Amino acid sequence: MKTVIFAAIAAAAALSTPAFAQDAAPFTGPRAGVTAGFDKVQGEEGFSYGVTAGYDLALADRVTFGPEVSFGDSTADGGNFDASRDLAASARLGYVVTPRVLAFGKVGYASTRFENAGADATLEGVRYGGGLEFSVTPNTYVSAEYQRTEYEAGFGGRDAGVVGFGVRF
Repeated sequence: MKTVIFAAIAAAAALSTPAFAQDAAPFTGPRAGVTAGFDKVQGEEGFSYGVTAGYDLALADRVTFGPEVSFGDSTADGGNFDASRDLAASARLGYVVTPRVLAFGKVGYASTRFENAGADATLEGVRYGGGLEFSVTPNTYVSAEYQRTEYEAGFGGRDAGVVGFGVRF
């Protein structure tokens, strides 16, 4: 009897593995999208918007990994600065929670231009964050994520909460 139960469990596990690979399918391959949301720099709030592009690979069962680049801008400005062009390159690690939901975290490099009464400065930093991606169809998705950037030179940090819409190719 134990042998029959063990064989049934082993067969179920073997049959479910291809299903996980299929579940990861909506979250693999090249992708591109747009983002928009809340941005806070040095206590000043604004609106963040931009574009992203990436490529995700299925590593094992429910795990994805890949590079991501983004280009954005912000309306956040303070008395002595105006947040401007924002470039980032990150590595993203994801986990397929359900066949249509991917939870992910990312970490990478960010370069942001700050304009200040004729004296522009470009600061570099570390960007990290995480979020959820929902596969609307096999080729489209919506996402929500939090991003934190820690800049050099004691400038401080930046927080952003963005939502996005994208397509997979």
